[in-house]
Amino acid sequence: MGKQLIHVVIGGGAAGIFAAIRCKTQNPSAQVIVLEKTNQVLAKVRISGGGRCNVTHACFDPVKLTQNYPRGSKELIGPFHRFQPKDTVAWFEERGVALKTESDGRMFPTTDSSETIIQCLIHEVSHAGVEIRKQQRVESIEKKEGQFLIQLENQQISADSILLATGSSSWGHSIAKKFGHAIVEPVPSLFTFNVPSSPLLDLSGISVPDVIVSLKDTSFKQQGPLLLTHWGFSGPAILKLSAWAARKLHQLDYKATLQINWLSIPNQETLYQNLLQKKQENPQQTIPTLLPSNLLARLCKSLDIDSTLSLGKIQNKALAQLAAKLYSDPYFIEGKTTYKQEFVTAGGVDLKSIDFRTMESKIVPGLFFAGEILNIDGITGGFNFQNAWTTGWLAGTAIGNRICKMGM
Repeated sequence: MGKQLIHVVIGGGAAGIFAAIRCKTQNPSAQVIVLEKTNQVLAKVRISGGGRCNVTHACFDPVKLTQNYPRGSKELIGPFHRFQPKDTVAWFEERGVALKTESDGRMFPTTDSSETIIQCLIHEVSHAGVEIRKQQRVESIEKKEGQFLIQLENQQISADSILLATGSSSWGHSIAKKFGHAIVEPVPSLFTFNVPSSPLLDLSGISVPDVIVSLKDTSFKQQGPLLLTHWGFSGPAILKLSAWAARKLHQLDYKATLQINWLSIPNQETLYQNLLQKKQENPQQTIPTLLPSNLLARLCKSLDIDSTLSLGKIQNKALAQLAAKLYSDPYFIEGKTTYKQEFVTAGGVDLKSIDFRTMESKIVPGLFFAGEILNIDGITGGFNFQNAWTTGWLAGTAIGNRICKMGM
């Protein structure tokens, strides 16, 4: 047998911890060290999903699953055939943590507490024999004669391989860049829209179950629930739009016209004809309750239409104006707001330089990547966690197997 090999994971988030556990279980004789710069590991797990932890998403077809990633969809097809949400569910259930699926597909621990996930992972870290070192500031990393030399404040560690799982931090990007990797400029993703000029701000809390939202003069369009807020608009439709249009909105300095199709009817003329037909069939009826009554009243008021009037008393021209507004209602976005405490970025290490069978660098042998440091992001927290579990699992597997071969 050769010497005991040392593998170092830099970053104690979901991807780093999951990779370390997998690596150590693949090769128990290896020394696996996690270096975390703060005094707490799994910090993002703790706050995700409002403290419940959106572990993954109930989408079990790898190809369909990739369609929820504005960046990284093509590269993740292979990885998701090897480790996908059903594998995540099985991994946690085998360790006594049951997950439940909510109506929108998000999956949470049945305890509704992120602490359940954290304790499970920490237990597995301890059980496997992974060493976690907190408050470790890495000053530099270089590679000499096949070894990675990691300089800390008071010591140097020599490692046979390194996994960078530093999230969206600029420090991690700078290290990747030093080793020859291109970095796609990180920009925010998953955010809500600030619309201070909206006349609907005082209707905060009203949700509309199915709208189509788009950005004027672009091809970006998404469908789903919308939430009115005291600063503008939120909800799944807005978050998905922000993710897919992240780079475009950044270019526009988060100033753009949002168009809302309040009824998700794909054709304005169809909507108008529906209103005319209802007027002819039942002129005594008021405008159909297509939306929450106070929202509908507000939209009508903006057109000088009394929503309490019977349809027979509303001129066809006014109904045509209402149809136009319900089909494409414009609001000017003047900024963004981070979605709760969850901050996701679009950007990171260019994916062309990564071998997605192993998550190893194509440029520097022995250097691996996992999680949000890569130019990969999903449309909700659960998809981002699945990226962390999958890339962490692949990296941990490859590193464990690599260490086994080198150590013989």
